Amino acid sequence: MTQQARARIGGAEALPELAEGDFYYEDLGDGRYRSTIHAQGAWNAHEQHMAPASGILAHVLAQHEPRPDMRIARVSYEILGLIHAGEFEVRARTVRPGRTIELLEAELTARGRVAIRATAWRLVTSDSSSIAAVEDGRIPPVGECERWDGSTEWPGGYIRSLEMYQAPEHRAGSGKVWIHTDHPLVGGVPSPDWVRLMGLVDTANGIAARVPPGSGSWAFPNVDLQVHMYREPRGEWLGIDNHVSFGADGIGLTSSVLHDADGPFGRAEQILTLRQS
Repeated sequence: MTQQARARIGGAEALPELAEGDFYYEDLGDGRYRSTIHAQGAWNAHEQHMAPASGILAHVLAQHEPRPDMRIARVSYEILGLIHAGEFEVRARTVRPGRTIELLEAELTARGRVAIRATAWRLVTSDSSSIAAVEDGRIPPVGECERWDGSTEWPGGYIRSLEMYQAPEHRAGSGKVWIHTDHPLVGGVPSPDWVRLMGLVDTANGIAARVPPGSGSWAFPNVDLQVHMYREPRGEWLGIDNHVSFGADGIGLTSSVLHDADGPFGRAEQILTLRQS
């Protein structure tokens, strides 16, 4: 990492020992994992990016007492502090069991402290195709977009791990982007499509930043991530139709419509704390 990149993201803390491999996380067994350089965050070199971290929580939630007649329709992530890189554990439990509705919870704990708490509503599925309808509009397909190197704006191993394309008329505060990664979420362990895509959603807060990130400007980290899925997504490409609003009192909001190759499938919201660096 260059001195310029380290200055942009701050954080002089030494990097912990990271797993080696062409994936985001190494499964150490018994609910323990170790992050690789591909999960490295953009604000600090010694932390994980929230995107793959939300993916590993979704991975554990998907494996928790699975029900073939149900699917997870909403995941709410609360970011409780810095997500340290290196070794950590994830534990899941059922908060509210039910025949047709269940509430699950998972926590990511690193260095003895809970860094992220996720809750997920798991709902029974049924055939509603006769009334299915979607109001969200489509975005241009990948073939009509231009390659974008996000690492020119953001440092960190996670951003470097992505293949990204911008749609025409991209601007600060609003943009449409397609994201893909070749790296598995967990080495040697398959993940459902929706879990892999969940590991990309948090990228939304940086694809159309209202102000350039970096020293001498503003920082705008999100303190949560709320994802609602009205259908289960498929494939390996995530499309994000993104809008960013900054209030006048130090709080902002990133709002996104989420897409796969078949069209829109849900929405994401991220509340932001605006801090001048």
